[in-house]
Amino acid sequence: MSWRNGWRPYVPVAQRRAKAARELTKLAKKNGQRADPVVLVGRTIASSFWGKAWCENLEAYSDFENRLPRGRTYVRNGSVVDLQIAQGSITARVAGSELYRVEIAIRPLPEKLWQAVRKECAGKIDSILELLQGRLSAAVMQVVTRHDQGLFPAPREIEMKCSCPDWATMCKHVAATLYGIGARLDTRPELLFLLRGVDPEDLIAGVSGADAVRPATTADAKTGLGDADLSAVFGIELDSDVPPTPPPAPAADIATPPKPRQRTVPRKPKAARRKPKATAGAKPKSRSVIR
Repeated sequence: MSWRNGWRPYVPVAQRRAKAARELTKLAKKNGQRADPVVLVGRTIASSFWGKAWCENLEAYSDFENRLPRGRTYVRNGSVVDLQIAQGSITARVAGSELYRVEIAIRPLPEKLWQAVRKECAGKIDSILELLQGRLSAAVMQVVTRHDQGLFPAPREIEMKCSCPDWATMCKHVAATLYGIGARLDTRPELLFLLRGVDPEDLIAGVSGADAVRPATTADAKTGLGDADLSAVFGIELDSDVPPTPPPAPAADIATPPKPRQRTVPRKPKAARRKPKATAGAKPKSRSVIR
């Protein structure tokens, strides 16, 4: 291949991708790793909360602003033919004049910063689904996306390397890979937490053990969350000082109570019977005398 003025001649995108596909097939047979390309729908790189927040974080740093436009072009035309994200590292294959390998290392989120984020988000996120879908309050969004103090890496926390001959620290292949991460977070936002070495469940369980077992207060009573509600939420039965009322027995199991036995009073013998006394004022019956 002839070079012009020190630069390789332009290769059409379709030709580059076809060549990259052949090389990836060879690599898959050799390493047993399946390629995971970045595929966009239209020209929008990211559309979800986490994907857009990642891209906006990149574009907010002046260190990157001169190199990012070429990266957007590359990721939009499908040049990121493989992207793998693991804890603290990203590897990618980007189709250019050759198939270039990109390696990006990202430092884990400092423990002190993670504890501060957990404290500020405690009690404000209801479920892991709500967190990953980005259905967060404005206060929580501000905490997790703020520069240098949120979940996204700052330039000093990113180390980049590409096999291309470009002398710049961030070449267009690295920039395309970074944008590809934003596109990947659209469908797999949990990869951000994996990349930074933190557990998203910590933001849900961000209540101390002392708070979890404290007695109910007047403020709790105002919320209207009673024992029945807690039982429904946690799927358990809570003990109560009042003994439970046993459920009524089914109609078929209720036996008819026996009739009370009648008490039999013994009758006195005839000899013991007394003649009734004469009533006062009554005339005695006269006897007939037969003469």
